[in-house]
Amino acid sequence: MPSPSPVFVAGTGRSGTSRIADIIGQHPLIHRIPMETKFFVEPGGLRDLADALTDRYDPIVGEDALRRLSDFLTVRVPGRRDDRGKTVPELVGVGRYRDAVHRLWPQVIAYAYDEPAPAEGFGDGDRPFGPFGAASRRRVVPRYFRDRSELIGILRGLVDTLFGGAAADAGKPTWCEKTPFNLLYLDFLWELVPEATIVHIKRHPLSVLASHLAQPWAPSAVDGALAYLLPVYDRWLAWKNAADLTSRRYVEVKAEDLAADWPGQRRALFERLGVEDAVTASTFQAGKLAHRDDQFDAGTRALIEEALGEIVPAMGYDMTRTAQGATR
Repeated sequence: MPSPSPVFVAGTGRSGTSRIADIIGQHPLIHRIPMETKFFVEPGGLRDLADALTDRYDPIVGEDALRRLSDFLTVRVPGRRDDRGKTVPELVGVGRYRDAVHRLWPQVIAYAYDEPAPAEGFGDGDRPFGPFGAASRRRVVPRYFRDRSELIGILRGLVDTLFGGAAADAGKPTWCEKTPFNLLYLDFLWELVPEATIVHIKRHPLSVLASHLAQPWAPSAVDGALAYLLPVYDRWLAWKNAADLTSRRYVEVKAEDLAADWPGQRRALFERLGVEDAVTASTFQAGKLAHRDDQFDAGTRALIEEALGEIVPAMGYDMTRTAQGATR
């Protein structure tokens, strides 16, 4: 088969995105970027910059987007470590990461200058009170891209350098990146990487809710978790109902189906990714998906079922059946 396209993994969170990204990355032709890079779609990332230097451009909006991206790429990303203590720069190559980020700025900045800094504390006019006050601060004039595709090409170059280089280091021709909320920004991901395959892994919404309740970063009460998840489902379903996915490389799978027939579903998954089947160390197991099914009492479950009443069938599930019997 020809070399596969890059892969983005998406989902609601707690739906199996990490597991399926591991599986895809265990294929001999696909390298998984081992942690969520986050700078594609999260606030302050590439998506925000693309809008700020094109459709939403003014010098203030553009400079703010550049300042936030600089913080993202030079502070937040290098400062976050995975379970093994690794950072994204370490995972893609520190030198490669540093050079790629440095090369980005001249391509998106039209001019840089120093602005006199206002006095802080008990100052006198523009003079700082103490000897260590900054006399000026750095400002930039962002480039305006009348042709959005020119900016997208620059951002694509950053991605190719970082992820393509990491894949090449691993001896593989392409890469897989996983961030759950890729789910809500598929149009931008396909604009950036038109040939990409996006894998959306689903899990019964009741199981997704139950798993969110156990996470330290999510609300721990049912009403809070519903408030967190319902808009995600609403946005996704509204987008999908309006989108034409027939011409896109889009793969939608259920975690429950993968667990029910792992070898067959794995074979089908890899076929849709354009690669031959391969045995992987990671798998999907029904017991792992069903272990939270009975955690709600009857009253709480009734409240949840009412809240998820329209979402469950829209996602392809039956409310009365969860991990061990999802509809197909």
